[in-house]
Amino acid sequence: MVDIDEEGRPEPPLAEDEVPTLLGFLDYQRATLAWKCGGVDTAGLRATVGVSEMSLGGLLRHLARVEDIWFAQRLRGEKPDPRWAGNDWAAEWAPSELDEDPKALVALWQSAVDRSRELTEQALAEGGLSQPGAHTWPDGGTPSLRWIVCHMIEEYARHNGHADLIRETVDGLTGE
Repeated sequence: MVDIDEEGRPEPPLAEDEVPTLLGFLDYQRATLAWKCGGVDTAGLRATVGVSEMSLGGLLRHLARVEDIWFAQRLRGEKPDPRWAGNDWAAEWAPSELDEDPKALVALWQSAVDRSRELTEQALAEGGLSQPGAHTWPDGGTPSLRWIVCHMIEEYARHNGHADLIRETVDGLTGE
């Protein structure tokens, strides 16, 4: 049984094996982003802090793309999602037409997360956390599924800190 906290986030298991623990922490971080972006209107998705162009909408776009890059492309060797063709990293932070429909932007991110979960389950069934990804770095190294999951936990944790600051400027919501 999964414990859900007061913000709707699944608590990572306290005493499980490596796979449920790592995936539990990744899902907790994903749910934290969903919480920080939940109920925000168009203006809230476009809000920034200080001189940064980073917004909640930009974070959702960025993390949807990162989910696709790491799980579909680098783990499974699939072609990039056409939505990201020609899109440079800097463009993710600028407001876009997606920000006009908060539900569509959240759905974009959620569909990327759902796809990543499916691809992770396939990879686990085929070879566990030690399974190498399909992408080889220039030095010949290949990240394992374990490395990719840990990297994604780090990616979400870092950006959830940004989301905390942005959300507080939008409507004062604070917490963790």
